[in-house]
Amino acid sequence: MPQDSPVPLADRHAALAARVAASADRQAFAELFDHFAPRLKAHLMRNGCDAATAEELAQEVLAVLWTKAGLFDPAKSSLATWLHRIARNRRIDAVRHAKVRDFDDEEPMLQPQAPESAEVGLDRRRLEVRVGAALDGLPEEQRRLVRLAFFDELSHSEIAGVTGLPLGTVKSRLRLAFGRLRQALEALGGAV
Repeated sequence: MPQDSPVPLADRHAALAARVAASADRQAFAELFDHFAPRLKAHLMRNGCDAATAEELAQEVLAVLWTKAGLFDPAKSSLATWLHRIARNRRIDAVRHAKVRDFDDEEPMLQPQAPESAEVGLDRRRLEVRVGAALDGLPEEQRRLVRLAFFDELSHSEIAGVTGLPLGTVKSRLRLAFGRLRQALEALGGAV
């Protein structure tokens, strides 16, 4: 008799989030909290937060999950990606808030930077177009892994957890994707 295949972790997380959204299921939330709290804290610490701030922000992110789980759409992203994006935004907000608090009336005003020249702006836009075209040329699975690694700032281990792929597979597919990106960027207009 064939065994049922295990439910992918991302699908399990989506189901738990749906239970939290539908009925404020404390057991489902506790399972998600136990899984994501240490991962979010580690992610925030890797991105420059001290341990106390990282823990506070991770708890804020999970409070968002508790109160706004109905906003999560598994068709758009995994729960891990959604939570990491919220964590990233909370970290940015915390940095901005710290900068505002650290303002000292006694310090001389900083002069605004000169706007970038049209040439620099055009070069930057051309590069963005080339990178976008190179990304679009990747197979969907590789493009997804690159987005998780660079845009969502997930570690290889976190990507493995989100996708259900073995860690070695994630690493080898990312290496292959980067090789293809390099070739595509060189073909689209010089080495990057």
